[in-house]
Amino acid sequence: MTPFCQLIIHLHVSYLQMEFGARLKEIRTSLNCSQKELSEQTGLTLRTIQRIENNEVKPSLYSLRVIGEVLKTDLSEFAKTSETKPYEFNVNLKITDMNQFLNDLKALVKTHWTTIFIIILVIYLFTSYTDIKSGIMDAWSGK
Repeated sequence: MTPFCQLIIHLHVSYLQMEFGARLKEIRTSLNCSQKELSEQTGLTLRTIQRIENNEVKPSLYSLRVIGEVLKTDLSEFAKTSETKPYEFNVNLKITDMNQFLNDLKALVKTHWTTIFIIILVIYLFTSYTDIKSGIMDAWSGK
């Protein structure tokens, strides 16, 4: 493969991996449209446009639609759906100070112990439902 072809492929791949804000800025600047003009034409605030282009926020579907209409571009390809399933939560916990974490955990338990107890009790009752039901039915029938 020639160096020129490698450069073209690299540019294409890097464009595909580009953040949404950078793509939006590239499209906007190629049309000689300023952030202020885009803001006025879409009805979004200038700060919102700046935050989207700086990847500080993910644009809403409404923002994608109005920006796409003004720039005459289909931005629906950028509205990627999350790879997580509904009701699935991804939690990343980075503990840098274990003592602080334990103190925070103690304070949480101390202030919300009743709520934690009720949650544990409800989980226990749901997981033991069949055993509890059969015990009640046995007692009711006199066994």
